[in-house]
Parts: sequence; structure tokens; C-alpha cells
Amino acid sequence: MLKELLLQFFITLVPAFAFQLWHNSSRYWRSIPVVMGLSSCIAMALCMIFTQDYYGCELNFRLTPLLIGSLYGGPYYLLLLSGVYTALRIPYLDSTGETIVFVAFMLIFIIGMLAVIGPFQRANQRSKIRMVMQLISGICGFVVLSFTVAVITTNMPVTTEFVLLFILMLVMSVMSSWISVYAVESYKENTQLHYDVKRVSNSYQQEVEKLQQLIDQTNIAIILVNQHGKITHVNKMGIRLLIDGQYELSDIIGQYFHEFFCEGKHETNIRLLREALRGQSPVHEFLQIEDNSTLLKTAFCIRNLQTNVVTGAVLLAQDITELSLLRSEVGRMERLSLIGQMAASITHEIRNPMAVIRGFVQLMRERSPDNQQAYFRIVMDELDRANTIISDFLSLAQNRALTMEEGSLHDIIREMVPLLNADANMRGQTIDVELCDYIPFIPLNEKEIKQLLLNLARNGMEAMNEKGRLYIHTTYIADKEEIVLRIQDQGTGISEEQKKRIFDPFFSTKTQGTGLGLPLCVSIAERHNGRINVESEQGVGTTFIVSFTRQSA
Repeated sequence: MLKELLLQFFITLVPAFAFQLWHNSSRYWRSIPVVMGLSSCIAMALCMIFTQDYYGCELNFRLTPLLIGSLYGGPYYLLLLSGVYTALRIPYLDSTGETIVFVAFMLIFIIGMLAVIGPFQRANQRSKIRMVMQLISGICGFVVLSFTVAVITTNMPVTTEFVLLFILMLVMSVMSSWISVYAVESYKENTQLHYDVKRVSNSYQQEVEKLQQLIDQTNIAIILVNQHGKITHVNKMGIRLLIDGQYELSDIIGQYFHEFFCEGKHETNIRLLREALRGQSPVHEFLQIEDNSTLLKTAFCIRNLQTNVVTGAVLLAQDITELSLLRSEVGRMERLSLIGQMAASITHEIRNPMAVIRGFVQLMRERSPDNQQAYFRIVMDELDRANTIISDFLSLAQNRALTMEEGSLHDIIREMVPLLNADANMRGQTIDVELCDYIPFIPLNEKEIKQLLLNLARNGMEAMNEKGRLYIHTTYIADKEEIVLRIQDQGTGISEEQKKRIFDPFFSTKTQGTGLGLPLCVSIAERHNGRINVESEQGVGTTFIVSFTRQSA
């Protein structure tokens, strides 16, 4: 009989094992009620098949799978299990009293389980085990009471063997219930933990990939080393700016930076990384490289946030050449702004007294003898020159709204050619004008474009000796919708140092120049959605290139 009880004990564990096998293959949590309900139904039937009869008293574990299957299967499987249990139990009911007890038990069981299933399925593992232990203890108490009544009413002989087997059955019922719930809940908890870890791992992997792509695609050169000085990562920009692009990625990773970088050429990289690995504060250093580019290098250490131990270092390098140029441009704009403020405050204070002075000088000239006329002419010429400087000053500084009209650059050039030819003939020079077949109309201010053309042409003439030739050419780049005006002279040319400053206000290469002509030309070009570039070779000549971009409608 002991063997049959042990067999039934293992049969009661079938639902727990079935759940694990099913979930390993399907990994579908919603199938739990189906698996637990059906496997409990099978386990209950098998327990009743292997029931041991002792003078009319049945020793089996049928109530354990009934309880477990109802709790995990839910209300529908509670009714299914109760129906199966009733169908299998009715043939063994021998008396009216036994039938009444059975019916009373099933009613109490079904009503009680309907009240318990919901809280049970929402509870945690510890609460579920506690609830099952309370329920199985209550069922065992009912079984003990039933057997006691049966012994008293039927005078059934009670032996020591029967008592021991009966107690063993109760203990094993409690154990199988505890093992079933513990196995199912532990497996669910471990599986859920596995899923959570996998989800977090996948999320972490995605974030790592994002950071990896960010590092690889950024325009900042990055090199990472561990606490031992081995290079663990470098992006493409790092290879180009810091390692000169002469190595493949596979040749770099895993190398000690102090052995990989050569002394002298990469001495700055070595020093910055060593300082960072020693835990020093972030170090910044500017470096001018061969092609006049400026690099900003920064190195800092990486620490373990818990122990504050240095676990690596990062070397960053950024090409700030454009930033430096932008800073220079901002400085130029600030100087222009200062000029505007000065011009606005002094224009009336200077021009009005000068007009009075010129009037009186002209009056004195008319009343003076002929031998002093030359002096008065010099004074009036210088006053006119000062007035011209002030006018250029105002044109450069004022940010006034222009009246723009659709017009052709060619029409303005053709209108200016006679004036330029007359100026060139006085100097013994010639002008070669070559206009392209077609250019579109653009919004322009005729007065300002004439001033731009006149300033650039006269600059070229003044840079040449006699017999010099000035070229005025235009082209139209259709795909860029760009009109290009080239004014080329055969003068002495401009040095590289002068090219950097010729557009600065008050800088001039001429002894009598004011340094306002070219800045004024730049201002005019910018107001017409254009730009000015200069190409020059000393001893050959200079070309000013004015590009107007046609704005789309």
C-alpha cells in the first residue's frame, strides 16, 4: 500500500512538471490555466484509479490536484474539475449519509474556491503558499472528521498500520500541495526574472549601439583607453585627426597608446592621456597643424562612480578652424558696428562745419590774388577728399533699407564701361570686357552696384603701371543659379598676410588709401546676397571674384 501512496504522491506533482515542460516549449503565459487545469484533471483521475481501500475507507490524494487545478485554472476549470471529480466519485458512494456529506463538501468547496481564486492569482509567491497551506489544512481536517465519523458509525477496525498510512497520506498531501505551488511560482519568478534581465540587456545593448554609432559618426575625434593604457575604441575621425589615417582599426585596438603613438609627432597625445590616467582634471590644449587647421584637444579620466577608481581615459580632438574663422568674422562685424556707431554720432558734427569751411575758403579764393590760387585749390581738394571719406564711412556703417529692383548686371557694366575706359586712358591702360551670353535678372540697387564695380575697377587700375590691362568678365553657373563677376588686374599682387586683412576697415596697401573701399564692397555684396573672394599672385596680378546667388522665388 505504501508504494501506491508514493505513486499517487508523484502523480500529484504532474501539474507542476507539465507547466514547466509546456512553458519551456511555448513560452506563453496565458496558457497556464489550460495546462494546470487539464493536467490536474488527469492527475486527479489517476489518483482515484490508484485508490487504496481499507474497509470502505479510500486512501488517495485526489483532493490535492483538485485544489491546485482549481486555483490555477480559474472558475471554468474549477467547474470542470468538480464535474470530473463528481462523476468519478458517485459510483463509490455507498450510503445516503455518505452522499449527503459529499454533496455538502462539494458545495462548500466550490463556493469557497470561487471566493479564493481571484485573490490567489493576484497574490505573490509567499501569499500563495500560505493560502494553499490553509486550504489544504482545512481539507485535511474535513477528511479527518469524515474518517472519524466513518470509524464510529461503521465500527471499522483501526490498526496502527492504518493510522500511520492515514497520517502519511495527510502529510504527503500537504507536502505535494506545497511543492506544486512552490515549483510553479519559483519557475514563474525565475522565468520572469530571466525575461526582465533579457529585456534590460537588450535595452542596454540598444543604448550601447546608439552610443557606438554616435561616437563613430560624430565629427569629434575620440580615443578611449582602459586603466592599463590599452586602446579600447577609436572612431574614424580619431584615426584621421589623431593617428594620421595610416592604420586600420584592427591595428589600433588593443595596443598600448604610449607604444602606438610615436614620440615627437604624437607627444601631445601621450602627455594628455598620461595626465588623464593619473586622475588629473580635464586638460585642454590648442594645436596648429600643417594645413593651418586648429585642433582643440581634451583629455579626461573615467572613474568608477562607486569606488572613484580611475578605470580609463578619453582623448578628444575637434577641428575648430571654422570656429576660429567665425570668431574672426564676428570681430570684423563688431568693428563695423563700432564704425557705424561712430559714424552716426559724428556725421553731422563734421560735415556741417566742413561745408561752412569750404564755402568760406571758396569765397576767400575768389578775393585772393592769382599767385595764391594753388593753395586754395589744395585746401578745397583735401576738404573734398575728407568729405569723400566721410561718405564712404556712412555707406559702410549704415544698415539702411535698399530699394531693390529687378535688373541685369550686364546693363550696369555696359553703362559703366565708358567711364572706366576714360579713367583707364588717362592712366595709359586698357580694359577688356567679356560678358557671358546670358544672365538672369536679379534684385539689385543700381547705385550700389555701380559703386561696387567702380571701387574694384579703380583698385585694379591703381595696382597696375602704364600699359596694364584690366579684365572684366562674367559667367553664369546655371545649376547653382550663381552669377560670377571677375575683375582681374596685372598689378603687383597681394601677399598672403595682406589677403587676410584687405577686407578689414582702415587697412590699406596704398599710401593715400582710407581702407574703406573694399569693406564697403563687401557690405554691398552681402546686401545683394553675394560674397567677394580674392585670388592673387605676387608679380602676376589680383582677381576679385564677386558671386551673386539668385534667390529662388
